[in-house]
Amino acid sequence: MRWLVDGYNVIRRSPDLSGLERQGLEPARAALCRQLAGLARASGDTFTVVFDGQGAGGSGLGAGGVRVLFSSARETADRVIARLARDGGAVVSSDRAVREAARRAGATSISTEDFLARLERARPPARAEGEPPVDKDEEADEAPRGPRKGNPRRLSKEDRAKARALDRLR
Repeated sequence: MRWLVDGYNVIRRSPDLSGLERQGLEPARAALCRQLAGLARASGDTFTVVFDGQGAGGSGLGAGGVRVLFSSARETADRVIARLARDGGAVVSSDRAVREAARRAGATSISTEDFLARLERARPPARAEGEPPVDKDEEADEAPRGPRKGNPRRLSKEDRAKARALDRLR
């Protein structure tokens, strides 16, 4: 699967990465790329991280399976992500305009909070020596339910697409 990540949006919503950003943008960007490279190795997916840039913009390689793009001064990272979303995949951002553009383009839209929560669950938990592993199925959250047409136990098509994309990150 192809993932498009709104880089600064993820950095600023992650407590760990935002702490690194206080030291400078480069350490935070590098840490995000390392995390995504680990996901790419584990899942076989590709990740493109888009950051707002200056000047002519550009691209580079993060680590294995991660491509880094910088928007130009004439175009925001949000517009780059919306343009790239036309080719499908999953878009990670909490920016409402980016998520709506991704949906219109046919890509799966995933909030930064949901993405970061899945990353946290994918990390092996710290356990005391001799402590048995925790069964992740016991911790699963139930989807909110409300009045709607159709099968009340079935998630919406959009929610099922999000769940499939996030399940790849296990």
